[in-house]
Amino acid sequence: MAFIVTDNCDGCRFTDCVAVCPVDCFHGDENMLYIDPGECIDCGACVPECPVEAIYDETQLPDDKKQWIEINAQRAPKLPVVNQKGEPLPGAEKRKQELGF
Repeated sequence: MAFIVTDNCDGCRFTDCVAVCPVDCFHGDENMLYIDPGECIDCGACVPECPVEAIYDETQLPDDKKQWIEINAQRAPKLPVVNQKGEPLPGAEKRKQELGF
């Protein structure tokens, strides 16, 4: 099992989660982060750090987000590792408010 980043991260790319990750399982593109399921050690440290609740244990994903299991598995290994906290995307705070956080 692994943790999964979902669409709440899209357009935000807050990196609080990567700062607490003990392994380099987070990868990112210009819009969001993904977790490589082969690298994730299932510690869950990232979950409470995400300000937009984008990260789920894959066994607890809502039905409408199950496609993110495959999306993370496909995209993460092809993207650069993100292992240091950085600035969120421009507009991230607005997106956070739109998501209700």
